[in-house]
Amino acid sequence: MAANWKMYKNPKETAAFFEKFKPLVEKSNHCDIAICPPFLDLAAALAAAEGTQIGIGGQNLYWAKEGAFTGEISGPMLKAAGCKWVIVGHSERRQYFGETDETVLKRSVAALEAGLLPIVCVGEKLEEREAGQTAALLVKQFTGGIAPLTPEQFAKIAIAYEPVWAIGTGKTATPEMAADAHRILREKAAAAFGQAAADSLRILYGGSVKPDNVKSLMAQPQIDGALVGGASLDPVSFSSIVNF
Repeated sequence: MAANWKMYKNPKETAAFFEKFKPLVEKSNHCDIAICPPFLDLAAALAAAEGTQIGIGGQNLYWAKEGAFTGEISGPMLKAAGCKWVIVGHSERRQYFGETDETVLKRSVAALEAGLLPIVCVGEKLEEREAGQTAALLVKQFTGGIAPLTPEQFAKIAIAYEPVWAIGTGKTATPEMAADAHRILREKAAAAFGQAAADSLRILYGGSVKPDNVKSLMAQPQIDGALVGGASLDPVSFSSIVNF
């Protein structure tokens, strides 16, 4: 169960979140918990999560290890800070900041080389869904951004299926729609890396996941977890998703 805080919370608010959140999940050993706050909040989150099973991650990274790239943060920096996870290729990065399948691949490889675990995001826009292009779009994103990984690299990633039309809109893919998309991705994984790798791949659903719909989503065998946006900003809300 992963939280993407996007551009919300300052360090003080981060500390306050963890103070309330930690007791609510201290016995939650049934899943990995990852929280990805803004870069400025990483130190506060890492300090607050120390000694717990909560993993902390970045929301993005650059593919170079260091250099003259003003405003960017590298995989080795995130790792040295204490991060375990990093989100790669979120639809907002694709939509607003020019992310492509090619750069998603470069970032994923950089994350793996730094010892981070990437959560690689894929998903279609509303017009692509309505034009019946969901499957073709997911295949394209997998082929360009994930398939070139080595089997050893692929074994360490998670994939998040996030229909763009459901992110922050209040619209949610039905559990069946989400499961169909996950099935397409798992079939592509099996074709590229073998059935065993596809079976052990964790595919998360993201797109207006809330306490009141998480149970029906997680009831689908194809859905292995959730990447939660807005509902992860409240400790009670996110803990109830973790403990669905």
